[in-house]
Amino acid sequence: MKDGEQNSSVPELSFNALKVLERRYLLKDELGKIIETPQEMFRRVASFIAHVDLLYDKNTDVDRLEEDFYHLMANLEFLPNSPTLMNAGTSMNQLSACFVLPVPDSVEGIFNTLKYMALIHKSGGGVGFSFSNLRPQGDVVRSTKGIASGPLSFMRIFDVATEVIKQGGRRRGANMAIMNVNHPDVLDFIKAKEMEGPLSNFNLSVGVDDQFMQAVKEGEPYDLVNPRNQEVVKSLSAREVFDFMVEMAWKSGDPGIIFLDQINHTHPVSHLGRINATNPCGEQPLLDYESCNLGSVNLARMVKDGKFLWDKLDFVVKTAVHFLDNVIDANLFPLKEIETQSLKTRKLGLGVMGFAEMLIMMGIPYNTPKALEWARKIMRFISKNSREASAGLGTKRGSFPAFKGSKWHKEGFNAIRNATTTTIAPAGTLSIIAGVSSGIEPLFAVCYIREVMGGTQLLEVNGLFEKIARERGFYTTELMMKIARRHSLQGLNEVPPDIKNLFVTAHQMDPQWHVEIQAAFQEFVDNGVSKTVNLPGEASPQDVKAVFLLAHQLKCKGITVYRYGSREKQVLNIGANAKIMGHKMKHNLDNTIV
Repeated sequence: MKDGEQNSSVPELSFNALKVLERRYLLKDELGKIIETPQEMFRRVASFIAHVDLLYDKNTDVDRLEEDFYHLMANLEFLPNSPTLMNAGTSMNQLSACFVLPVPDSVEGIFNTLKYMALIHKSGGGVGFSFSNLRPQGDVVRSTKGIASGPLSFMRIFDVATEVIKQGGRRRGANMAIMNVNHPDVLDFIKAKEMEGPLSNFNLSVGVDDQFMQAVKEGEPYDLVNPRNQEVVKSLSAREVFDFMVEMAWKSGDPGIIFLDQINHTHPVSHLGRINATNPCGEQPLLDYESCNLGSVNLARMVKDGKFLWDKLDFVVKTAVHFLDNVIDANLFPLKEIETQSLKTRKLGLGVMGFAEMLIMMGIPYNTPKALEWARKIMRFISKNSREASAGLGTKRGSFPAFKGSKWHKEGFNAIRNATTTTIAPAGTLSIIAGVSSGIEPLFAVCYIREVMGGTQLLEVNGLFEKIARERGFYTTELMMKIARRHSLQGLNEVPPDIKNLFVTAHQMDPQWHVEIQAAFQEFVDNGVSKTVNLPGEASPQDVKAVFLLAHQLKCKGITVYRYGSREKQVLNIGANAKIMGHKMKHNLDNTIV
């Protein structure tokens, strides 16, 4: 805790934040009655994680460290990933959000992985898989003289199991399925979610390499290869397959693309093996059986009176790295294999949320070169300072076991605690708790409906817009209701032009700005960047194609698009759907709950 701060902070939480905490995070008794307050939740987590320091130094001032950790969370300056908030200091005590499991080409191996997935989901984690090693549909199974059913049939089993588990009712099970573009079943994989319903617990991404992307540009064929025996099955037009990905992504939001060569080229512990999969939202590439702890700095809390507080960010970053490293030691891993692999690298993923609000508070529209400049400036600072914090911990506690042979060893570091320190996660529910936009996304809308688990619908009203509207004298409840039914502020004469420009929303801007912002952050991020290019309903397949190509050109590690309205069920709703909660809107405005 910095000098001069009060000894106890009471978190100021919005109506919607409290609803999410009550539903998912706060501890309950056997009858389902909530038995802790948000303040007690943050205190539970801070105390448990701070006491890890005693493993390394019996003379640690644990009370002071607990206060530092508590204030970071209670002031909504930093929040760790959901399993840490849910489980720290409980009998479950599984604290990681991100996992990758292998899918071997055998019935025994596949169903072992299914069991492991169930254990991870039960504890609140999400899992990524590469199904690229499974022999294609129709291939021979020599042990039984039968015919292989193919990867998609097993993906359906994983999907049903996830549906049954529902992560203990607190967090819906989330999976990522990746298939390499040279797998013989890739066309079936690309269209697997063309119809709404199947594989609803999976995000899909096609794993592509630079050779394939070059073939797309040059209009050349490429080979499909049977993973069982490495034999070429046939050749396809790379451009036609790429266009098919574009068409399906335009139609349903799946698949995304994972750029495997870029991921592995920048992987700091590449001597341990090749990465083939990521966590469910694509931002955390991991080796088989690896896990990672994530957390997000709230950039909106790093601005005061239009000025960015660099000293405050320095303190938050270094304290957060300390916190996240402690989480690794406090963690009760769901599998011995995961514990072994995770402790080899001790990966952390510190990221950000509230980037859009930060820009607004500084008077910078999202779709401008100045926003790109600030994205690089901030992430460069976080990367440098988080690495310094990790090096300090490495000197005191020892480097991660796989340090020798790593990128950091080759670059001359004497010690470093964590193989990676930065990741940009979507921070979906964390951003609701913090009352800001998720990750590095632009504003989705000034007012919109967010659907959370169980069909609960929450009206999200941007607090900064409301504040400015009141200060500038154009706020009315009628205006808020009108905005909630629209895609943007455009066409509203009540809103001044400069405010319309500042509160630019995801659907208003040229899609290239989404990709350029993602790439600007990626320059200084060890792992990956979660970013959905939200497109308006009228966007064309050509828009999607341009996004995919630009993402590869700018060295992103993956890319996802979603065209508004392309699925009947979607998490964020604007326009006509906002009428559903219009009658609750007045009640929620200005409703701050402690």
